Amino acid sequence: MNLKNRLKMSFIIIIILPICLAVMTGKLIIEYQLNSIQKTYDVEFDTMQVITNPIQILNRVTRDAFNRIKTKAIKTPWELEDLEYIKALNSELQEKYSFLVVRKDQEIIFVGDSAKFSTVKNNLPSYNNHSTEVDGGTYIGGKNPILLKQQDFLYQDGSEGTIFVLTDVDNVVPQIKASAIQAVISFVLIIVITAFILIVWLYRGIIKPLDVLKRATKEMKEGNLNYSISVRTNDEIGQLCEDFEEMRIHLKELIEVKMQYEENSRELLSNISHDLKTPLTAIKGYSEGIIDGVADTPEKLDRYVKTIYTKANDMSSLVDELSLYARIDNNTVPYNFNIIGIDDYFSDCVDELSFELEIKNIKLEYENMVSPECKVIVDTEQLKRVIHNIVGNAVKYMGKAEGTIRVRLTDAGDMVQVSVEDDGCGIAAKDLPNIFERFYRADASRNSKQGGSGLGLAIAKKVIEEHGGNIWAKSEVGVGTSIIFTIMKWTDKERIEKKLSKIKKGLVLKVKD
Repeated sequence: MNLKNRLKMSFIIIIILPICLAVMTGKLIIEYQLNSIQKTYDVEFDTMQVITNPIQILNRVTRDAFNRIKTKAIKTPWELEDLEYIKALNSELQEKYSFLVVRKDQEIIFVGDSAKFSTVKNNLPSYNNHSTEVDGGTYIGGKNPILLKQQDFLYQDGSEGTIFVLTDVDNVVPQIKASAIQAVISFVLIIVITAFILIVWLYRGIIKPLDVLKRATKEMKEGNLNYSISVRTNDEIGQLCEDFEEMRIHLKELIEVKMQYEENSRELLSNISHDLKTPLTAIKGYSEGIIDGVADTPEKLDRYVKTIYTKANDMSSLVDELSLYARIDNNTVPYNFNIIGIDDYFSDCVDELSFELEIKNIKLEYENMVSPECKVIVDTEQLKRVIHNIVGNAVKYMGKAEGTIRVRLTDAGDMVQVSVEDDGCGIAAKDLPNIFERFYRADASRNSKQGGSGLGLAIAKKVIEEHGGNIWAKSEVGVGTSIIFTIMKWTDKERIEKKLSKIKKGLVLKVKD
């Protein structure tokens, strides 16, 4: 649930839940207390009567006793002169928070409760000043409100008599007060329960995920990028936590890449210093030989100078290849992809290389097993560099006076597979997985007797991968080595451009036809 709906639900809970709980609780309290009143005072009424006419309910509390008094006043008034009867009736009424007062002319001759009577003795109505209804009564307000019922009669000696039934409104039906107290307590509990439900709900949905996010932020600030967070919510907080987790993973990957880059840079500097040290040492040694007069003949001097020149050229080639590899590794080399016929392209490359290899007694063969109309998408200059590097590497490690290099093209579905095979000395199985690493040479001494920088195959691998292909090697010692790579056929423009753009990390590449 998103935050907007959560807030709406919170509003509904705040309004609806207390109302529902209040109605349910109020109904239970009223029903319980009304049942208690009916059992205690033996009167029947409904809830609306209590609300709309509570005085009528209080009248019913003493209705039975007052009806008996009224009947006796009409039929047998002399019985009301019996003080024992009056006391017995008063005892009965006291159980209902009521009492009797008897007056003869203007003299009070009986008081059932002197303390309560003192508050209303000056408010007693005069003789024959009352309602004739059975449930009639007079409410006397004040500090101690009283409900008064009056019945007049005549004594046997002709004196005017009045008997009053007084009901203490404050004390009668204590269940009503209890109901009010229970209602207040219930209301407070309802508010507390509602607040508790909201707090728990909001805590689990908002506060708890924020605490997890806060902890993760603290861990990240302290450098711990391995602290993973998992929040199972579908709202904005959950999405924020998911984005934070993705950011953590991405940041961790960036740092790992940076650390790997720094490690590679240190290794690169070490390799560069090692590869430069060999020709520099040779140049220094031969130069000192010339200065010290060791080259004392023209032939010897010529050999020393040529050696210095050769080593300087090796250093120049090494620097050029280092510069190229650095630009390729940093993705700063521009690629100009073109759609070309693969047969024409490789035929031209083989023709170009054949003359150079013929001088070195190496035969170069070409075999095309794909359709002559097959087209591929390549950067022609960079692919030519790959072919030259692979062929040049084969020539350097041929290991014999004469040899053969074969370039073979085969169909591989959406790709064209190119194999460059030689019949040289081969590569040991332990060295084969490492030949595409920069500066790697199978000879442990790295003395570079065959020449080369050790970057040729590393550059080839990088270029082929940038073309969306793969490169690998097969070799057998004493039999020969095959360097195999794949390049993409031109089939679907959208698919090719999407794949190339993904390889180039989102860059939009313009493909020329």
